[in-house]
Amino acid sequence: MYTGRYLDDFSIGERFKADSFTLDEPKILEFAQKYDPQIFHTDIEAAKDGPYRGLISSGFQTLNLCFCKMVQSGVFNTVSMGGPGIDEIRFLLPVRPGDTIQTEAEILSIKPSNSKPDRGVMRIQYRGFNQNSEEVIRFITIMIGKRNI
Repeated sequence: MYTGRYLDDFSIGERFKADSFTLDEPKILEFAQKYDPQIFHTDIEAAKDGPYRGLISSGFQTLNLCFCKMVQSGVFNTVSMGGPGIDEIRFLLPVRPGDTIQTEAEILSIKPSNSKPDRGVMRIQYRGFNQNSEEVIRFITIMIGKRNI
């Protein structure tokens, strides 16, 4: 449904949904021990007395999984040439064990390159929502995209 699209095939305001994912304690602990070893991510007992009153996922884990699920959807498989960065990352609410996150992406802008006509740049707003429809994360990717010329 989403595959085979080049830069000029996308429209500003177009939205996409990816498969949801659920985080459990083992996944949260494993990621945090390797990549974000803060106590509220790595120690179930200590996290109970911490600022979030329980174990929470690293925001970087949530960001990674939201991005990964959208890549796996195939929507950007043909167009993507990578990207130079991510803007405006916001961790809006804690993600707790058992939370299921739904990722949505919206095309914010599309700009063909003046110097390299075979490509351009898309800005894409990602938003992740938990099972209660609460927004837990928001970020903007900057994607270099192929044109079909």
